Amino acid sequence: MRRIRYERSGGPEVLELESAETPTPGPGELLVKVHAIGVTLPVVRKVREQREPIPLGGEIAGEVIAVGDGVTDFAPGYRVTGLCFGHGYAEYALLRQETVSSIPDGASAIDAVALVRSGVVALGALDAAKPVSGESALVTAAASGVGHLAVQLARVRGAKRVVAAVSDPAKGDFLRELGADEVVVYGEPWGEPVDYVLDAVGGELLGPALAALAPGGRLVAYSSGGGTIQAYDLLAGAKAVIGFQVARVARETPEVYEHWRQELWQYFASGQVRPVVHAEFALEDAATAHAVIESRSNLGKVVLIP
Repeated sequence: MRRIRYERSGGPEVLELESAETPTPGPGELLVKVHAIGVTLPVVRKVREQREPIPLGGEIAGEVIAVGDGVTDFAPGYRVTGLCFGHGYAEYALLRQETVSSIPDGASAIDAVALVRSGVVALGALDAAKPVSGESALVTAAASGVGHLAVQLARVRGAKRVVAAVSDPAKGDFLRELGADEVVVYGEPWGEPVDYVLDAVGGELLGPALAALAPGGRLVAYSSGGGTIQAYDLLAGAKAVIGFQVARVARETPEVYEHWRQELWQYFASGQVRPVVHAEFALEDAATAHAVIESRSNLGKVVLIP
């Protein structure tokens, strides 16, 4: 089979296509013929920043080819999506049974990788904010694979005002079509304060995100971008910062993770949430896909097709 690997950290140029043996599923594993792969900012960052090369995992969707011992809920021929912790940028990949869910009729593999993992992150971050109907929300990186879903989910969960924060004002029309009331640009005033912020950027944007909160507001940080804040900034406005990591939820409370997945498919079926695919790239063009993510030019999800 073909797969993408890298031998040294760096930008998209370090990604290489190679031939490898098709893996064999072990106990509790499914072998999946991959039809679509979701490209995410965390994986792109790991390629650039991780000291030692790691397998390029992440969200995949496809058809079950074989199952290992102990797999009872899935069989060859099932269409599934899940989180791959091994080599996911490949024509065939292994999934752990507990990370897998079926793709419902009427949805494609591309729909699945655009909706499920990114949607679970968005929905989990939203739940962490404990939103109340009628509140106002601000979403950073609002045009990203996660962000464009968070904008829609905030509205579905009752936000009366949704503000989308982006790096480029040209993304404004895209976000307004998805339900954003206002679009603001990093480095410029963000308008009236909001009740909660879902922050996917971190770093230098963490301060402005905190400042955008009304007194008593909540900031949910789910970025791998880091950043620091002053304790006084929390005390002065009685504000809260909440960290969210979806991997911890999937590992420690899989029933919550599964609930979120099912909720997302319900929103998809009803038309309340629409995953948008910015572009589809062939597997061998993974470097181009990573470059799009690094440039922050995407409107929605970037997908690889083996």
